[in-house]
Amino acid sequence: MKNNFEVRYAASPQDVKSYDTTRLRDEFLIDNLMRADELNLVYSHFDRFISGSAVPVKGDLSLDTIDPLKAEFFLERRELGVINIGGAGTITVDGEAYDLDNREALYVGQGNKNVVFSSKSSSEPAMFYINSTPAHKAYPIKKIGINDVEVVELGAPETCNARTLRKYIVNSVVDVCQLQMGMTELKSGSVWNTMPAHVHDRRMEVYFYFDVPEDQAVCHFMGQPQETRHIWMQNNQAVISPAWSIHSGAGTSNYTFIWGMAGENLDYGDMDHCKVNELK
Repeated sequence: MKNNFEVRYAASPQDVKSYDTTRLRDEFLIDNLMRADELNLVYSHFDRFISGSAVPVKGDLSLDTIDPLKAEFFLERRELGVINIGGAGTITVDGEAYDLDNREALYVGQGNKNVVFSSKSSSEPAMFYINSTPAHKAYPIKKIGINDVEVVELGAPETCNARTLRKYIVNSVVDVCQLQMGMTELKSGSVWNTMPAHVHDRRMEVYFYFDVPEDQAVCHFMGQPQETRHIWMQNNQAVISPAWSIHSGAGTSNYTFIWGMAGENLDYGDMDHCKVNELK
């Protein structure tokens, strides 16, 4: 069993203009997720957002504190959101067990000391996707089932972006400090997500792409609206999106992604839209 973490520093849009492909991927792509018997975390200096995964196969995985937090335990000053994209699993928080089937989520508030991930079956392990942000208040733990989410239908087949958006951890579903998480599933024949694109200076975001077929890919677009860049992504990879950046993608097939946000504003609709024909 391995617990790993790495730190990513914040970058200004002026600096990113000069990045080549390797530097862009090194700074923003997270490609070590969903590895068997590993808990992997990336601590970003953008809003102190943590992204990661836990895939317990041979045994349990514990969410231990990491050095950048300078905390006695992981959730001493943080809140946590987890969505399971694998087989049935359990998250045990301070001795209380919460069973999560595929596409179910758990919110864990500040102050809980022991968080342990386990799978019901090693042949079909749980695959827990993790987001965590600083918290100012302790809110209750809450499980969010597939029927508890807010569902929004977006886009249209004519613009190749028909998709279903499910809001899991938002302030209208669960009491939360600043973390927001949800899932967007592209419908068959559609490839564009978050198009028309937008930015929101009040929040940063991380996208985690999955359900991408083995021989397909997603091209994720980022950068300022008039200075865009792209990162080609494979299944089970995530990408950090600064507040000054658009966050949009197009796949060579339909796919699913989990979005996580943190920042000053919990209003999901707080965004500055970018006209499609003005992107550069």
